[in-house]
Amino acid sequence: MKYFSVLFDSFFIMIQSVMQLIFISRFFGKKYRIWYFMLYPLLLFVLTFASAESAIISTAAVGIQLVILSVLSCTALKSSCSIAFLSAAIAIYISQLSSGMINSIESVIFPHFVGRHLLYLLLILAAVLGFIICICCYAVVLKLLSVKKNEQMPYMSILLFPVIFFFITELYILRMSYSRLSVTLSLAETGKHMGLLCIQGLGLTALLCTLYAYGQICSGFQAQSAFISLTQAAQAQKTYIAEAQMRYEQTKAFRHDIKNHLLLLDGLLSSGQIEEGRNYLKKLEDISTSLSFPYHTGNPVVDILLREKLGLAEANGMKTDVSLFFPKHCGINDLDLCIIFANALDNAVKACQSINGIKSIRIMGKQQGDFYMLEFGNTCFEKLLPKMGTGLSNIKSVAEKYHGTMLIEADGKNFLLNVLLNISLPSDDNSMQIH
Repeated sequence: MKYFSVLFDSFFIMIQSVMQLIFISRFFGKKYRIWYFMLYPLLLFVLTFASAESAIISTAAVGIQLVILSVLSCTALKSSCSIAFLSAAIAIYISQLSSGMINSIESVIFPHFVGRHLLYLLLILAAVLGFIICICCYAVVLKLLSVKKNEQMPYMSILLFPVIFFFITELYILRMSYSRLSVTLSLAETGKHMGLLCIQGLGLTALLCTLYAYGQICSGFQAQSAFISLTQAAQAQKTYIAEAQMRYEQTKAFRHDIKNHLLLLDGLLSSGQIEEGRNYLKKLEDISTSLSFPYHTGNPVVDILLREKLGLAEANGMKTDVSLFFPKHCGINDLDLCIIFANALDNAVKACQSINGIKSIRIMGKQQGDFYMLEFGNTCFEKLLPKMGTGLSNIKSVAEKYHGTMLIEADGKNFLLNVLLNISLPSDDNSMQIH
């Protein structure tokens, strides 16, 4: 029995550690290297051996395991410490929970098989059942809460409090009720273990409900972000339509009066009033200029947005520089361009308004094969990158929609926003909604 216990515990630790690492890697959407799968089980073996030799280490064994897994997740997957600690706590809690539920069943059934060879088979079956429960719980958690699937999940660290509560509760149950297997079993003991099984089941349900509620809240945030994006796009389209209608009426009136203007100009020149003719021609040039856009990007919606946003910036003493032209066959939807430019320019103007000294905004665009790179730059005074607010999140969503990416940089003097978009996508892809 002694050799069986050693082999059984070693196998159990190995499988459990591998499952925990796989869960955390899928939680972050990243891959562990092979040596991590060797290092973590080795550390658990050392911890198990040390726990058998020292009562102090045995008491703190689960806490040490939690620290080891958190540090490994933080360093190997380049994740934040709080999210790494959260994922490690969930991974170990589910492992404890599956073991605790199996222990409740074992405490009722196994005393009847003590001293029989059938007990070995039952122990193996119980371990397999525990692994199945653990895998199922991991799968449900990944469906409800995954950094890879739900990148816009703010304040995830608040889940630490309920998860730690469930973690400590399960640890207390295991330490107080299942530290050793009883040979005899009374009716009261049976009721106790069945009650503990129900409590652990309720604990698992409470955890899953908490994760589900958090996921729904995050979905609400994402829906609100998408609504704000559509509102901005709709407002930009209204501005574009109103501007187009106004310019149409102005152009129509100018064209209607152009014959009269030309007759008057011809009369001035014929009568030798050259200077008056030049002045009148200058006025006609000013009228013609007012009917055109100051920026010509190849996209009328962007032209109007630039005129509106940069006109405000220039009125507030900001220098502007635009070097941008979209190709004739550009696969980017006008609504998505509105989202990118409206949010990027609003953020740039707001950042410039908060500083003293030179204020400037620069916009550049360059085609690179099937991709188009947009670059928004503005002066700033902070080296730290801004938090991912609604504006940047919306820009990132548009970039990912067009199989591109978004990158932000800051050096304390200038802020740079790069948006890479695939402009060769078919129209079906471009019509997809932002998730």
